[in-house]
Amino acid sequence: MLSVVILIAALGATAQFGLYYWRSLVAGYASQPLSERFPLFSGLDHESPEAEDFGALLSLHRLTPTLGRRADNLTTLRAYYTAVHVLCRLPALQDWAKREMATCSRYVAVLVDQRLTQNLAYAAEMRSH
Repeated sequence: MLSVVILIAALGATAQFGLYYWRSLVAGYASQPLSERFPLFSGLDHESPEAEDFGALLSLHRLTPTLGRRADNLTTLRAYYTAVHVLCRLPALQDWAKREMATCSRYVAVLVDQRLTQNLAYAAEMRSH
């Protein structure tokens, strides 16, 4: 019985560590600067993506092709955003949830910006040949 309790505690701690590690990767990637032309490409009327821009940025991500590298899988990020969006309804967690949702939006914005920049570079290379 004690070994089962230890196993459950170890699995819980491992899952918590994994979640914190994943969140740090997302936050680190989301902190990368966006290009100056991103607001023009994205159609956003503000410089930095906000929490409410997540759906629009996901649509733009789906429309932006990847050339020369693997596609980004955003299933985990979408699930996290949805879970945090549910927690946003709680007044005590509302500020934290808005920040987390904005980080998710910014992460997708960085991906889209990198795709667009890479695609423009490929197009310029193709024109030069």
